[in-house]
Formats: sequence, structure tokens, C-alpha cells
Amino acid sequence: MATMTDILQVIQTKPFATSVYLGGFSLLLFLFVFRGLNRFLNKKHPTLPSVPEVPGLPVIGNLLQLKEKKPYKTFKQWAEIYGPIYSIRTGASTVIVLNSADVAKEAMITRYSSISTRKLSNALKILTFDKCMVAVSDYNKFHKMVKRYILSNVLGSNAQKRHRCHREAMIENVSTRLQTQVNTSPNQLVNFRKVFESELFGVALKQALGKDVKSIYVEELGSILSREEIFKTLVVDIMEGAIEVDWRDFFPYLKWIPNKSVEMKIRQMAFRRKAVISALVKEQKKRIVLGENLNSYIDYLLTEAKELTEEQIFMLLWEAIIETSDTTLVTTEWAMYELSKDRKRQALLYQELQNVCGSEKIKEENLSQLPYLGAVFHEVLRKHSPAPIVPLRYAHEDTQLGGYHVPAGSQIAINIFGCNMDKKQWENPEEWKPERFLDKKYDPVDLYKTMAFGAGKRVCAGSLQAMLIACTAIGRLIQEFEWKLTEGEEENVDTVGLTTHKLHPLQVMLKPRVQKEK
Repeated sequence: MATMTDILQVIQTKPFATSVYLGGFSLLLFLFVFRGLNRFLNKKHPTLPSVPEVPGLPVIGNLLQLKEKKPYKTFKQWAEIYGPIYSIRTGASTVIVLNSADVAKEAMITRYSSISTRKLSNALKILTFDKCMVAVSDYNKFHKMVKRYILSNVLGSNAQKRHRCHREAMIENVSTRLQTQVNTSPNQLVNFRKVFESELFGVALKQALGKDVKSIYVEELGSILSREEIFKTLVVDIMEGAIEVDWRDFFPYLKWIPNKSVEMKIRQMAFRRKAVISALVKEQKKRIVLGENLNSYIDYLLTEAKELTEEQIFMLLWEAIIETSDTTLVTTEWAMYELSKDRKRQALLYQELQNVCGSEKIKEENLSQLPYLGAVFHEVLRKHSPAPIVPLRYAHEDTQLGGYHVPAGSQIAINIFGCNMDKKQWENPEEWKPERFLDKKYDPVDLYKTMAFGAGKRVCAGSLQAMLIACTAIGRLIQEFEWKLTEGEEENVDTVGLTTHKLHPLQVMLKPRVQKEK
């Protein structure tokens, strides 16, 4: 640490360094005074108290306390100290963190008109083409229009009926591949993710393009990409890029300072994605010109959505692919992990399936008759929510939450993980216990028992599809196999970055069940 004598010596001998020292000191002093004055002014409100603050450092606020890259867990810990709603500072921004279902629903429903806009990181701005997606767009005319498109053509109840054949083919393929592997190498561990992920991506492509794709020539890249490379470009790389941290997000007044390494990485991901989507669209345009029409999202976007630009069509098509390919995988993989670990509850689920389906394979019509299967699904969503933190929202006017004053300019972070681990709402929340959802207070057909799908006008459009795929797949897999974790696998519960993606693919031992007549 430099002493005052050291600084004075530099000032005397190095005029340029003098300017740097004085300029830096002046900037820090200005920021410190500005932040203090801003907090003082925001605290002035005629009736409501200010949101409790988590103590932090000058200028950087609480950033160092969030360095572990799993902020949803840190937020939960702070909720136990400061209550279900508190504020933190991330550089220049004030973030109001919500950790209870009641306050979260107030934000998403009651106070929605005051905080309906999104606040995106630099990476997400690039990767979403500045909010050109249903999931992250502001609640405006564009959002209402494109959400109507995706519901009517991909995710809504009528669309799901049309796409049912794809889901049934997927589950049959997963079953066949697992059966083949077990029969060929009965003592070999099965990589569940590798099989399920591949087949789920096939469903995404069929709904979006009308057919699966084995390979595609991409002119901009000058090469033919395999199906695995297409998946990496459209799904894996973008998911990694979405959580990339750019320090300028926290200090927007310093955005003029270049951060080329991060920005170039994100822009390269966006370029490769656009090149692949463009190649896929070109193939479908040729098909449509030849008069071959398919039940697909791209057919509608190219022929009916005349008000959309080419870039918007690319983004909406990609959104339908990545959202089908990602979150349902997370839910199903954690479900099979929990059932493999808890053989008693696996047996309970198998018995329910036997009572309802007998020797018949589970069908979507059976789901309403299988309350324990539904309970397993909701308990997985509660404990392993695919989106632990809702993308930040922005308070564009003064409002209130949880009895506190929330000033305009605040960012709102809804910690889904914290809501679902709230000890005031859930008994022993760390325990995986599906039986909690068999309580009569829960509607058996209610998809929104937890906060996993959000609430209000921005409720997840893909909730129905997620339930149909995950529940039917879980049921079928338990019908056909006994699932068992190997030694050491139970401890493999770490996740990727700030997501709940299982860091290590689920490795299990499978034993085919002897099917009995009902």
C-alpha cells in the first residue's frame, strides 16, 4: 500500500502520474459523494421506510461479496439476516432483492406496471439482439405480438396437441436408446444427459423447423456443421455467453473503457448463431417455395408474420429452439437424480404408475390420474428451479414492495431459489420431499405451485410443454427401469455458474423392470 510520502514523491518527479493520481482520486471522491447523496435523497419518502441495505464498500458496494458466482445462494443467506426484501449495491446500481413468494408476486402482479421493463447485461443485449425475444423483451406491443405467435404456433395448448407426435417419438427414442445400451453393456454406467439432451433437441428442431436436422452447410463459416456442432452453436455456447460477466455492467459511467476480450467473445457467439440460423432458414425457404408445407414455427413466421424483420425472425426461431432444449433437460435430469438417490420414493412412484397404467406405457392422458408423479415434478422445480434468478427488471417510477419505498431507477432481482427455500413457507426446504405437494391446499392441475414459472403477465409461456415432456418422460423411465446411483454420484450436486444446470452429467446404473400385467 502506497504511503502519502510515496505519493508526494511521485507528484514531484512524474507530472503525468500526478494527473492520474489526482484524476483517480477526484473520480472516487465524486462517486462516493454522489452515491451517498443519492441514497439520502431516495430515503426521503412521506410514509414508507426505505428498503434495508446490506452493508458494502464505497464505490463497489457488495460486488466482492458475490464473487462465488452463485448469487442466488448468497441472496438466500442475506434474507435470513436482513429479511425477505433488501437492497444491495453492485457498483453504480442499486438492486432490490426479493426472497419470498409474497413479495415476488407483488412485484410480478400488483406492482407490475411500475417495473415491467428489463435490465440486461452487455452480453445479453448482444445475444438477445437488444431484447428481441419473448422471454426478455419489455412488456410492450412487440412483446404481446410475438408471445401470441409462439403460443399459437409452438407452446400453447392447441399447438401442443399438434406437436404431440414429436414428444411421443422423443420419449420412445429415449427408451429405445437406453434399452439398447443396457442390453449391450448391462454393467456400464449410462450417461442420461447425453441421450435425453439429444432427443430433446430433436423435438425443438421439429417444432421450429418441421424436421430434425442431421447437418447443415453454413456459408458464412465455410463448412458443414454436424448436428452436435449445431447444438453447441445454438444452445451450449449461448448459455455460457449469457452468464459472462463484463465489469462495465456494474460501472456504466466507465463504459467508454474497452473490454475487447469479453465483447469479441460474445459477438463471435452471436455471429456464429446467426450464420447457422440463416442457413437453416434458407433450407426451409426452398422447401416452402416447392410447396412443401409443414407444421412448424418457421412456416408461420415466413408466410404470416409480415411485420417482422429478417433479424427478428431469426431471433424468434432461435428462441423456440433454445428454450425447448434447455430448461426441460435441467428439470428431468434432477428428477432422475433425486429418484435414483431415493429408492423408497422411486418405489412409491412405480407403484402409482402400476396402479394407473398397469402394463400399458404412460400417456399424457394419464397425468391427471398420477398425483405423486405431479408432486415429484413440482418438488424438483422447487428445489432445482431451472432459472434461480429472474432476469433483472427496472423500476421506471417510484413504487413500493413489501411495505417499503422503492425509488425509480432501482433494479429488481427476484430470487426464485430464495422463494423456494423460504423456511417460513416450506418445512425443511433443503429436503427433497414430493409429499409436500399432495396437500389438499394445492390444486392438482396448478402448474404454478412454486415460483419456477413466474407469475402474472410475464408467466413462462413454455410451462405446459415442460410439464408434458418432463412428467411423461419421468413416468416412462421409472416404468421401464430401476434407477440407482453409483458410489460417489450422490455428491455430484455442483452446478454451472449462476445456473442450476448439473455440473456433471447424471451417471446411473439401470436395470430393466420385469413388466407385470395389471
